[in-house]
Amino acid sequence: MELTKSLKTTISPKFSSPLPLPSVHRVWSPPTKTLQTISVSTSVTNHVTTTTKNDNINHPTPQNDDAVAAFWDYQFLFISQRSETAEPVALHVINGAVPADFPAGTYYLAGPGIFSDDHGSTVHPLDGHGYLRAFAFGENNVVKFMARYVKTEAQEEEHQSGTDMWRFTYRGPFSVLRGGRKFGNSKVMKNVANTSVLMWGGRLMCLWEGGDPYEIESGTLKTVGKVDVINGCDSSLEGVSEGGDVWDLAARLLKPILYEFDSNFKLLHKQEFTIPDHLMIHDWAFTDTYYIIFANRIKLDVAGYDWRSGKLDPSIMNVNAGQNDMLPLPHLIQVSITLDTKGNSNEKCEVETLNQWNKSADFPVINPSFSGYKNTCVYAAASSGSRPALPHFPFDTVAKLNVSNKSVRTWSVGHRRFIGEPIFVPKGVEEDDGYLLVVEYAVSVQRCYLVILDPKRIGEADALVARLEVPKHLNFPLGFHGFWASAK
Repeated sequence: MELTKSLKTTISPKFSSPLPLPSVHRVWSPPTKTLQTISVSTSVTNHVTTTTKNDNINHPTPQNDDAVAAFWDYQFLFISQRSETAEPVALHVINGAVPADFPAGTYYLAGPGIFSDDHGSTVHPLDGHGYLRAFAFGENNVVKFMARYVKTEAQEEEHQSGTDMWRFTYRGPFSVLRGGRKFGNSKVMKNVANTSVLMWGGRLMCLWEGGDPYEIESGTLKTVGKVDVINGCDSSLEGVSEGGDVWDLAARLLKPILYEFDSNFKLLHKQEFTIPDHLMIHDWAFTDTYYIIFANRIKLDVAGYDWRSGKLDPSIMNVNAGQNDMLPLPHLIQVSITLDTKGNSNEKCEVETLNQWNKSADFPVINPSFSGYKNTCVYAAASSGSRPALPHFPFDTVAKLNVSNKSVRTWSVGHRRFIGEPIFVPKGVEEDDGYLLVVEYAVSVQRCYLVILDPKRIGEADALVARLEVPKHLNFPLGFHGFWASAK
């Protein structure tokens, strides 16, 4: 038996500024040039790349793609959005058309919404208050957009709704407030509900890795309140049934605990483990009979990062023993575990770069209909590496990796434009029968677009199905993780 899991490595700080701001007295403005559809090949087997064709894209010449443009592109990706929309706004289709067979449902995207308050403090994107975005696909191929802040306890304390003024009082684990201290500050942790979003048992919840989820009304995006998943559920255990289970992991010091609930939030199983090491747990997987926990060894540097050194220290990294060639971070790897008939393994994990794809990548997803089953296709956000000043992040490419034949096919959004996590929307029985949704962040014009791709056509000139424009006054910063909730 072989268990295979694709995961990512991350670096810290992931969202730090890529380079210092050069001395400039005006915002650089590149010339306008039409971006044409291109096809290129690389040394990767069966690797095909296409880029979108859009006459409105600002496409500077390579010699003008300097550090100034890269700096501002990066900053515009994390511009605060204070506005909310309580009423759905119909999006305008600017390229292609929404397919008639697109499934009815809603794409929810979690992420931070604000980074700077009204008193001079700026926080790391991971500490930004949760800003939930929703794209609803309904009748007549109309897509409607809504966005609201998650009204967490910290958000209501730091935001004055009457004046729309913000004052950050919790610095968060990744930030230091203006006039604040790294040490001796007891007001640190705040649940910002900005990491992910999940629909389970008919309840929509925004998640954060360090606290309880917040329930959201799916139709209005109003915050219902905090959900105590573990203590607030019936603790009586029942027999485990096939399907309809969700796992929650509470990572205590060296003792991770996994709770298994059914679709009615009935606690089915509780399992505690002891791992004799100093670890950070960010990701895990599961089958019908196994939990697979990726436990990354960490070393706490109490003195903190020395920014004057010019070196970037990886905080989480999974590499094969004896591997000397450092690949770009983050990148996709594949971990394989061979088990005997009794479920034991006497061999070490086999770790290799997924499909020999040697470019930076993150946010790997699959067709959710194939969760728990052997799958062939992995989709991820990746970097084309075409910009010397931004070689690894932010991402500008959707990569389709076939783990069976090791092929890689990609679709690139275009120059000075970035993307977030792709989401697969299934519509048939075949693994790549459906659509891919991904948000395009056109930082050069400070606009956001919802892009629909045909997974079967990734790598071809006609992979783009439709592009829908978010109103400029509702332009939002980079999102983290999303979820597709089918209307059925």
